[in-house]
Amino acid sequence: MSRRKSRILAFQALYSWDVTRASLDDILTFAWLQNDSDSDAELSENAREERTFASLLISGTISNITEIDKVIAGHLSANWSFDRVNKVTIAILRVSTYEILYQKDVSAKIVIDEAVGIAKSYGPDDAYKFVNAILDKIEKNGQ
Repeated sequence: MSRRKSRILAFQALYSWDVTRASLDDILTFAWLQNDSDSDAELSENAREERTFASLLISGTISNITEIDKVIAGHLSANWSFDRVNKVTIAILRVSTYEILYQKDVSAKIVIDEAVGIAKSYGPDDAYKFVNAILDKIEKNGQ
């Protein structure tokens, strides 16, 4: 199973949730990934595991969104407001913050490295530096 793929799915779903405010049930269908002919039975074992882990990250993040957003906002510099942060970057920060705070079975350093890689691939220019700085502060402060 690729946890990176799961994290990518989770951040994409959280971005979609933030933009559309679709229900959690709708988000967890992963409809944007499926062709008309796809069904759960046709998915490989790895794909099922990736979606299962992504679902855990998505539902956990949304369930704890108020606390997660408060933690992220608390680590922004004085000249940055939460609303000013790009929505793709926020989605990456949210899922990564959830993992750091609530998924203690994975090293925070691994979560941060994965988030930086995802930000390099999907985020706006230099978002990876911002993601790294915020998550590093969260990890060092234990919240």
